[in-house]
Amino acid sequence: MNQIVETPADFAVTAAAAERVAELIEAEGNPDLKLRVQVLGGGCSGFQYDFRFDSDVADDDLIIERDGVQVLVDPVSIEYLRGSEFDYVQEMIGSSFQVRNPNATASCGCGTSFSVM
Repeated sequence: MNQIVETPADFAVTAAAAERVAELIEAEGNPDLKLRVQVLGGGCSGFQYDFRFDSDVADDDLIIERDGVQVLVDPVSIEYLRGSEFDYVQEMIGSSFQVRNPNATASCGCGTSFSVM
């Protein structure tokens, strides 16, 4: 059974991230899309973040709603993401989605790979 939350302690979505996800979904032309945030094995530090659109919601997905956008996190990934914040950052060198993860003990230079103890 899905758990839908608007302000979770487990995984927070910033207003900037929700706004950018909404823009990307609108550009895709499919309002049924949700953003899936997942932790996968691999990358130069052991784990890596994966962001992709998904229209399928699994029964055990955590659904985080922010400003009309739904972000999906599976039960395995949430164990690595507890206390994290998903954000969209615009800097002079570029723009990107970022996960601020207090559980990460090390990360690579690109910020998409991390390790935990």
